[in-house]
Amino acid sequence: MVSNNSQAESGENQSVQLKEPEFPEMSFGDKNYENGEQKLELLYDLQMPVTIELGRTNMIIRDILRLGRGSVIEFDKLVSEPVDVLINGKKVAEGEVVVIDKHFGIRITTLIDPSDRLRAARKLN
Repeated sequence: MVSNNSQAESGENQSVQLKEPEFPEMSFGDKNYENGEQKLELLYDLQMPVTIELGRTNMIIRDILRLGRGSVIEFDKLVSEPVDVLINGKKVAEGEVVVIDKHFGIRITTLIDPSDRLRAARKLN
């Protein structure tokens, strides 16, 4: 039982009984979403940000303020090293930069093991 704060402040001691909500089983048309694959289908149309990270660096403010057209920023990765593929801010793969017509692309070379991603996430918490 949970006390109602407004009544408790006024001196009355009444309580409210809470019940667990009951929800009907979710179904769409003839599909009954019981197994994991069908549940996953509900997420297929969601969009997530995909970022390709060439490298990182730190700069002091004086150098940042001096940046202008033609300035070059050196990253921590070598040209021969793979770039990181991040989905929703989490590293999920590594790859190499390719050119597709006039656009950049990434050829996936290594997928990060999901258990490794979970271990890394636990270290952050």
